[in-house]
Amino acid sequence: MKKTKGFTLIELLVVIAIIGLLSTLAVVALNNARAKSRDARRVSDAKQLSTALELFYNDCSNYPTTLETYDGVGCDNGEEFGDYMANIPSDPGNETYAYAGVGTPPSTYTLTFITEGNVSGLTGTGAHTASPAGMQ
Repeated sequence: MKKTKGFTLIELLVVIAIIGLLSTLAVVALNNARAKSRDARRVSDAKQLSTALELFYNDCSNYPTTLETYDGVGCDNGEEFGDYMANIPSDPGNETYAYAGVGTPPSTYTLTFITEGNVSGLTGTGAHTASPAGMQ
């Protein structure tokens, strides 16, 4: 009898199954990391917008009516929101940031953003709100 060197079909199938399992786990871990990254960016954007809104409030005694950078609506000294934040960040996913100035002129605001998971002390997926009182 002549012995041949090589792998049997069963050995090859086991190796292919192991490689498939490992690649599936890697893709799942990568997707989770991407979602956490998008959420971290959303929270960072909300904090930057809140800081710019507070700076605007300190100078103008009210919040802007919109987040448009130069919409012709400012305070008495000519300041517009674009003087505090030239580029309004956009959501890294398919969602948008929703801003609402409350009052005429706005004396408070709500900034709503959506997360895909738990991040920076915010629990759960879905809508979260930033306001002068902080993030919820």
